[in-house]
Amino acid sequence: MADTIDRRGVLRALGAAGLGAATGWAVGAEAAEGATPPNVIVVLIDDLARRELGCYGNTFNETPHMDRLAADGTRFTHGYSAAPVCSPTRASIVTGQYPARVGITEFLGPSGDDFLPTSFQTLPETLRGAGYRTGLIGKWHLSETYTGEVRDRPGNPWSHGFTDVIASEQKYIADGDYFHPYFMLPDLPQRKPNEYLTDRLNLEAVDFITSAHQQGTPFYLQLCHYATHAALAAPQALVDKYAAKPNAGQPGRNAVLAAMLEVIDDGVGAIRATLDRLGIAGNTVILLLSDNGGDGAVAPSTPLRGAKATLYEGGVRVPMIAYHPAGPSGRVVDTPFSTVDFMPTLLDTTGVARPAGVKLDGVSFAGLLTGGPAPARDTLFWVYPHWHNPGAPTASVRRGNYKLLRYLHDNRVELYDLAADPGEATNLAAAQPAKVQELRAALDAHLRDVDFFPPEPSPANLPTLVLEQEFDSGLGGFTVLAAAPEQRAGTVQAAGGLLTVSADGAPAFALLRSNVAATHTDVAAIVSQRTYANAATTDQDTLFAGLIKDANNYFLAWYNHRSKRVGWDVRVGGTLTGNRVTQLDAKINYPGPNARLACQLHGDQLTAYAIGNSGGWQYLFTADVGRFARLDDPAVRAQYKYGFGVRLDGGTIAVERFAVRRR
Repeated sequence: MADTIDRRGVLRALGAAGLGAATGWAVGAEAAEGATPPNVIVVLIDDLARRELGCYGNTFNETPHMDRLAADGTRFTHGYSAAPVCSPTRASIVTGQYPARVGITEFLGPSGDDFLPTSFQTLPETLRGAGYRTGLIGKWHLSETYTGEVRDRPGNPWSHGFTDVIASEQKYIADGDYFHPYFMLPDLPQRKPNEYLTDRLNLEAVDFITSAHQQGTPFYLQLCHYATHAALAAPQALVDKYAAKPNAGQPGRNAVLAAMLEVIDDGVGAIRATLDRLGIAGNTVILLLSDNGGDGAVAPSTPLRGAKATLYEGGVRVPMIAYHPAGPSGRVVDTPFSTVDFMPTLLDTTGVARPAGVKLDGVSFAGLLTGGPAPARDTLFWVYPHWHNPGAPTASVRRGNYKLLRYLHDNRVELYDLAADPGEATNLAAAQPAKVQELRAALDAHLRDVDFFPPEPSPANLPTLVLEQEFDSGLGGFTVLAAAPEQRAGTVQAAGGLLTVSADGAPAFALLRSNVAATHTDVAAIVSQRTYANAATTDQDTLFAGLIKDANNYFLAWYNHRSKRVGWDVRVGGTLTGNRVTQLDAKINYPGPNARLACQLHGDQLTAYAIGNSGGWQYLFTADVGRFARLDDPAVRAQYKYGFGVRLDGGTIAVERFAVRRR
């Protein structure tokens, strides 16, 4: 123990001298004591609301080991995940970049083409190159597919620098899969009867630490729990323990969640006991956090507003604790610390050089962890352009104590002073227009910088006119296609500045394909509406815009005026896949004349905007369609032409203009 105390004194002196941030505290320590480079452990908990830990004020749950970690180290009151859902936050931890820059802004579903590309130089890859043994235990959720050999799947953890990948999902992550046999880990044998997954991950972490130490290798470990993601499940004896507590079952007192959290906490205790037993506690840094806010149906974020899938504080402000052997005990830090900061912080902490040519969005907190001052933290950004209950497509920025949220659908803004109003109850946007203007300009610049999804399809943003047809005399080179399920186009006519499609007594679906190939990306197909069929229809009164190859192959955004709905349809080889944005049902209305629907192509994504008689463009949604065809490949894209469509079961729809614009 005396040796450990002396070591802490030496390390604190080095940290105070600035060596921790400049060269990595272990490098200085090695010069003084012959020590090895520091080990690093990141404990990532799934969907844990900030208020669930005792050190953040919870009196129902029992988290003594995590509370002790905070007492021995630093607790951040403004610790942030880079996104309100899991996959993008996980990407930010290993890349040091904002999720929008990485191209992953939503959790990755069971079918898709998003994954973390190997073009990103990751934290584990960089540490492995410096001689570290790098381990991932548990949840990864950054791979593309769940078929084929795990190590061959795009975005797999081995390809990103992990030497050891243990008990990490082979199938899509289930909505709760906690007792053996595990659906998502079909090849993982149990190590003890009635095995509970969180227990198993804790055991694997202890074994990894022990093995790396015996090997004489510095290690980086990401212990990524699947808990406390719903559906909740825990050993019954623990559930009974909490169910017997006073006020169990009331909001914020969930017996099953508490039981799950106790097992995670036991694992933190076991890890620290192992470090002590091996004599490496004085050479190991530990970071503990949640990947996003809690599920509002399971764990309220009170007094913060919002929950998982929102950019309010309850969705992105998370429990975050750091332990550094050279740092002071019991420090509470208000400076915002984000998951984008992990890579620069840990590289500087270990003394490993940052990869050349890599833009890191985060800043280094290495000096703070050793007792120094907080780094200069100017601005943090979040981009979440998705309809995911309870949230809506939003981008936000925090600068100082002020936070601005901009809803992408209607450009509505909210401004909050987080120091005076941490619950985001009082919108200051009307009272402080200058601050709104400042933060909105910063947010707009960030959106341009990350270039994740296109801005509204105005001439200012898309200045080059690729195609324009106003239908003054005939179809002007457009080909009429009869798409399924109607397989009849109805009556299509073009003259006098209008193209009309009439159902003519039976449901009709007409696709109008231009003769201009989709040779460009960052391009918008815009169809302007004059009149809808309205009362003449019973269901289908729908306008489409996008890319068309033929009647069996197309990528289209759509707006149904009769039902006030929007969505996208993809038909490839005759097989139709579509999605309706149900959160917008009956909440939108784009009547003619001059109503417009735009479908923008950006990489392998389609983004839809619309505009009514007056007012500006409204963002509708972004759809990743790369799993159907790689439209970011020029050869694939060129097989399609720009076009639009009309589907109706009665009456007539009139279109007055079709245009294509690009950057």
